[in-house]
Amino acid sequence: MVEEKFDLVIVGSGPAGYVAAVRAGQLGKKVACVERAELGGICLNWGCIPTKALIQDAHVMHQMHRAANDYGITVNTEKMQWDKIVARSRSVAVTMSKGIEFLFKKNKVSKFSGTAFIPKPGMVEVRDEKGTVTSTLQTDKILICTGARSRDLPTIKPDGKRIITSREAMILPKIPGKMLIIGAGAIGVEFAYVYNAFGTQVTLVEMLPNILPIEDSDVSTRLEAIFKKRGMDIRTNCKTEKVEVKSDGAVVTLSRDGKSETIAVDLVLLAVGVTGNVENLFAPTATPMMDRGAIKVDKSFKTSVDGIYAAGDVIGPPWLAHVASMEATIAVERMFEVNKREMDYDTIPGCTYCYPQVASVGLTEKQCKEKTLDYEIGKYNFAANGKAQAMGEPEGFVKLIFDKKYGELLGAHLLGAEATEMLAELVLARRLEATRSEIASTIHAHPTLSEAVMDAAMVGGAHAM
Repeated sequence: MVEEKFDLVIVGSGPAGYVAAVRAGQLGKKVACVERAELGGICLNWGCIPTKALIQDAHVMHQMHRAANDYGITVNTEKMQWDKIVARSRSVAVTMSKGIEFLFKKNKVSKFSGTAFIPKPGMVEVRDEKGTVTSTLQTDKILICTGARSRDLPTIKPDGKRIITSREAMILPKIPGKMLIIGAGAIGVEFAYVYNAFGTQVTLVEMLPNILPIEDSDVSTRLEAIFKKRGMDIRTNCKTEKVEVKSDGAVVTLSRDGKSETIAVDLVLLAVGVTGNVENLFAPTATPMMDRGAIKVDKSFKTSVDGIYAAGDVIGPPWLAHVASMEATIAVERMFEVNKREMDYDTIPGCTYCYPQVASVGLTEKQCKEKTLDYEIGKYNFAANGKAQAMGEPEGFVKLIFDKKYGELLGAHLLGAEATEMLAELVLARRLEATRSEIASTIHAHPTLSEAVMDAAMVGGAHAM
């Protein structure tokens, strides 16, 4: 059995864990990372990265269907090879995981394969599949980055066959004829886009009034209209009562406005959020305080147990990879006293990678109203943008919300081609408290999609540039 002493032991190698390990290594610390599966965690292997590969293939398919009418190009879309599409997605994930292995070696991070258990502060046991302790790691500090997994509903449990999670949705053996997706957040919407593009009859169910309910309602309602035009059946303000599994599919009972109906489908995808991975991780004397299933931390990401820190999805929302990475970086910098910066939760970019893409930062218009802020809006449609027209992507808009008195950017909401790539400018603008006139007077290259940001800031014309 291996026994070794480290400055820091990190549990989990996802976007929080591997970034923390590399940062600590850069600081010259002796670091270990315990991972029970593939390096990169769920995000890299079964989430963010492989789903974007599927989405890209879906976008190519969508473009090919449009080719004959819009581009004057005839393409045969009859011979789609789904197995190769899935294989490419898995290949991308493997490549990225190997990249993390390289970063670990470069920064002298020791990797331990197995399941971590913390019997007491300052110690991490690594156990194999049989529960045998293979390594005991002594450490001054422990950082928990165990991430999260798909959440179940009380009466609807995944079986991996007829009721699936996002993990199974990435490696289905064939394209289903009919799929019902429960939950229209980013995960549900992205898979709805993918399978609709490949010919599945998709029903998207959401309890709240809009799909992508945390986004600005203008974005949600426009995207819903676009999805419906593509043949999706979208049910908002709708509750899933039960799912009955059959030999050849599933029968789903839905209720809305006091009325119930049943829908027969091949598969049901459960996409109702995630819950933190904390089970069987701590001994009673090393268990930190929890809040609704998430580990409680302070601004330094310290838990209630001395020497134990936590970052990423395991500490609760927002469950985003880039948030996890920044939290973990700040946690490492603060625990080793090289930086005292704090996490800025007011400038978190939000992205949904369907087409058209959705991207946002800051306050929605509804939130501005709830805060009784005096605001004004600049909005510009991509239909008036030359680059968008040339690309054949005129759907969507840029919507900017500004403080009426001082012109400070309060929120930005984009729906359109490459919106997620355009967002960084607006995240930086909000972080630096940029004003409407500053954005409008900044020269944007022509022709680019980003001109729509400048043009949205110019709308109204009441401010001197």
